[in-house]
Amino acid sequence: MLSFSILGALQIRTALGAAEISGDLQRNLIQTLLVSEGRPVPGEILVEEMWGDDLPDKQVNALQAHISRLRRKLKSLEPDLAVPRVTMHPSGYRLTIHEGEFDAAEFTKAVRQAEAAGDTDDIATAQLLGQALAMWRGPVFGDFPGGTICQLACARYEEYRMRAMELRFEAELRLCRHAAMLAELHEAHSNHPLRERFCEQLMVALYRSGRQADALNVYRAMRRHLSDELGIDPSPSLRQVEHAILAHDPSLSQAAAVLLQPA
Repeated sequence: MLSFSILGALQIRTALGAAEISGDLQRNLIQTLLVSEGRPVPGEILVEEMWGDDLPDKQVNALQAHISRLRRKLKSLEPDLAVPRVTMHPSGYRLTIHEGEFDAAEFTKAVRQAEAAGDTDDIATAQLLGQALAMWRGPVFGDFPGGTICQLACARYEEYRMRAMELRFEAELRLCRHAAMLAELHEAHSNHPLRERFCEQLMVALYRSGRQADALNVYRAMRRHLSDELGIDPSPSLRQVEHAILAHDPSLSQAAAVLLQPA
């Protein structure tokens, strides 16, 4: 059994340790097949993803050579496997990935599970998402984002990561763990200054920690930032949190179920 990791630099691991994938073209090839998550990828798409505008003279032969090379590499890691990992189909080439082998697929599954659970079990949700977020070792693919398909996948998985963070913070706040979350909320808000959800959650955590002035300062800074960067006003949801803080709304000191529901 192999494990494929892209939540950070590309890694393929066996029972004996990490396996090396050498060459940019081979890395582009396997990354593109991985983010397709078991769906066949047409040959012309793979060619474009691997070579971009610098296309080889004999594109079909060049691609087939790299497919064969990848098959041999994966076969060497699983010598007892009867069926090759990479197979050819009428609609393109497919990399077989089994349940639990691909970190990005496991991560997105955890986020969907947390979304479906809602606020039914905040302890389980916080634990599930904490474990899922721990899968991340750095940016998707590390410093090698690859071609267009891989770059789109980077953005997709990064959005799932932001959603996982939001859902985890919501669960932790409903559990009244605002003090324990303050440092992480500050970091999330600083790293993603245009993401209003992190701002809302940080404001609530500060207010509950007896820091009303700091919470309002965070809002004012966010309002200026949105105006300067995007020329827009804060969303109704963010303004609602500010108004609740100014009014000392009792719901802020409780589970804040209404204020912390996604907009």
